[in-house]
Amino acid sequence: MRITQLNIYPVKSLRGIALDEATLTERGLAFDRHWMVVDARGRFVTQRECPAMAMVTVRLEPNRLVLEHPAAAPLAVPLARHGLERLEVSLWKDSGEALDEGAEAAEWLTAVLGDRDGGLRLVRFPEERRREVEADYLRGESAHTAFADGYPLLVAHRASLERLNERLAEKGLDAVPMSRFRPNVVVEGEGPFAEVDWDELTLGSGIRLGLRKPCKRCKIITQDQRTGEAPEPKEPLKTLVEMDAQPGWKGAYFGQNAVPLDGIGRTLRVGDDAAATIRA
Repeated sequence: MRITQLNIYPVKSLRGIALDEATLTERGLAFDRHWMVVDARGRFVTQRECPAMAMVTVRLEPNRLVLEHPAAAPLAVPLARHGLERLEVSLWKDSGEALDEGAEAAEWLTAVLGDRDGGLRLVRFPEERRREVEADYLRGESAHTAFADGYPLLVAHRASLERLNERLAEKGLDAVPMSRFRPNVVVEGEGPFAEVDWDELTLGSGIRLGLRKPCKRCKIITQDQRTGEAPEPKEPLKTLVEMDAQPGWKGAYFGQNAVPLDGIGRTLRVGDDAAATIRA
């Protein structure tokens, strides 16, 4: 097998960035879900309730994060900042402090995405904070993440997408791209949904990931990741349920949530070899 895609999503639920190489950190790929959009109450906001977030493009330059939208001049946020105010924010059942990127970012987001419950703010994850991964599916290791839903990494398999698209074609529906599923690491080389049985992935020069929990999908996979529109509002969710892609689990599943086991600080590259260990 080999790696075919590496992606990061610096701002949760805004557009992703495809990379040729990426550094593995304890929280996943460097800069992944390092920022998040919140409402006036500090609650996280995603494409689930604000599909237009898909229209905000994201760039990482050496010294700054740049957000772009057709309706506004670009917003630049320095990567190195000090003295930011702290806000209490919530993400699902978790709550904790985040660093507020300030009034300019708040005004920009509110202008392009709308005034939702008193306005929107951009926050970043504090370096010293540790947001633990649920222990239920870990195997003795510990793991933590930034503003991802629950795990540091999401792994997807190209053959599984191809099988899904075959089923969609049988129903007279258009194929969906891998971008709908917002994975970090995409691999190819084994049969469709072989990843359901993987325990570990070894990537490149000694990077090891533990695949710990299948990823249950939500309405975001129905939305075009360029426009936020849903061409077929219930697809491919409905087809994934029909396929029973994750036997024994009720719902629509695609991809596997993963944690780093070895290789922190090392680099993954598109084209690197990948080898899977089957779950006992």
